[in-house]
Amino acid sequence: MPQLDTSTWFTTITSTLLTLFIIFQLKTLTHQFPINPQSTYLKQTKQSTPWEKKWTKTYLPLS
Repeated sequence: MPQLDTSTWFTTITSTLLTLFIIFQLKTLTHQFPINPQSTYLKQTKQSTPWEKKWTKTYLPLS
């Protein structure tokens, strides 16, 4: 049974990681981010639900 040649693994893994890093950097450079983002105030409105308008009976457990 022949031995597995692992002499090129370091070069392959290193070049793969370097390539992925460069691709990631190029992808993030294409995005435009605002310099000074302003927080927007979102007005919260209360939504009425059907069960808030109705009375419900509460039954006590049998003793």
